[in-house]
Amino acid sequence: MEARSCIVLSAFLIPFLLGTACAQLRTDFYKGTCPNVESLVTSAVKTKFQQTFVTAPATLRLFFHDCFVRGCDASVLIQSPTNQAEKDHPDNLSLAGDGFDTVIKAKAAVDSDPNCRNKVSCADILALATRDVVKLAGGPSYTVELGRRDGRISTIASVQRRLPGPTFNLDQLNTIFSSHGLTQTDMIALSGAHTLGFSHCSRFSKRIYNFSPAKRIDPTLNSAYALQLKQMCPVNVDPRIAINMDPTTPRTFDNVYFQNLQQGKGLFTSDQILFTDTRSQATINTFASSNAAFNQAFVQAMTKLGRVGVLTGNQGEIRSDCTRPN
Repeated sequence: MEARSCIVLSAFLIPFLLGTACAQLRTDFYKGTCPNVESLVTSAVKTKFQQTFVTAPATLRLFFHDCFVRGCDASVLIQSPTNQAEKDHPDNLSLAGDGFDTVIKAKAAVDSDPNCRNKVSCADILALATRDVVKLAGGPSYTVELGRRDGRISTIASVQRRLPGPTFNLDQLNTIFSSHGLTQTDMIALSGAHTLGFSHCSRFSKRIYNFSPAKRIDPTLNSAYALQLKQMCPVNVDPRIAINMDPTTPRTFDNVYFQNLQQGKGLFTSDQILFTDTRSQATINTFASSNAAFNQAFVQAMTKLGRVGVLTGNQGEIRSDCTRPN
C-alpha cells in the first residue's frame, strides 16, 4: 500500500497533520514548471462546460468520490480491462462520463504546452477543474493547493464502505466525514454540493413507496414534493430516470439546497436528516439565510477535502495518461 502524507490517524492529530504534512501542498507549486497551468485548465473546463452543463455536477462529484476512497490521488480515473477498478464499483457506476471527460480534456490542454507536458498530476488537474466548474455554475472561486501526485492503485475493494449512502443518519455521516478530518459543519457544507446534479429513482424510491411496513411516504418529505417524485418515478418505470437533486434551482450553485431542506424537499434521507436532526438544524438555517456563509464554509471544506490522503514528494507518480498508471 502506498504511503500517504496526510492520513488522519486520530482526531487528536488532525490539526498537526493538516498543518505540517499537508504543507507540502501549496498554491504556487507549479510556478517554476508550468506557471500557466490554471489558465490552461480553466480554458478547457470552460469549453467543456459550454458544451454541456452536466460537466459541473459530474466533475464536482468525481472529486468527492476520488478523495473519499484512497485520498485525492486521481485513482478514480483509472480504467481496468477487467472492470475491477474503483470506477467499476456499484457506488461509482452512476458517476457521469462528463466528469471523466473534463479531466481528460484538461490534461490534454496542459500537456499541449511543451513546458508542462507530464509535469502536472491528474489529481491536481481534477482539483483545479472542480474549482472551475463550481465558479462557472455560479459558486465561489477559491485558490487551490497543488502538489498532489497520482496513485497507482485502483480497486473495487477500496470503495467498500468508504462513501456516504443516501440513507445515512447524522451519526453515520459525521463518522465517515470525521475519519477524513472533516467536521460536521464541513460535512453540511459539502452536502450543499447537492445544489447541482441529479440522482436516480432507485436511490430514494423507498422514501416515496416503501418507507414503513405500511408502505407509506416518508413523513419528513414535503407532501407536494413527494407527489411530484411519484409522478417522475412511477413504480414500474426505469429506476435510472434522472431527478434533479435541487428541484428549485438545479443549474445554479447556491444556498437554495438548504432552503429546500427547511421545506422538506431533501431528495435523500441523508439530505433531509440535516434539518430534522436538531444537532445540525442550526447550521442549515444559517446557510439557508446566507449564501455568503455557505460559500465561505464550502470553500473551507473543499480545501480540507483536497488535503485528504494526498501523495506528495516522491510518492506516487505523474501519470502521462490519467486512465492508467505509467
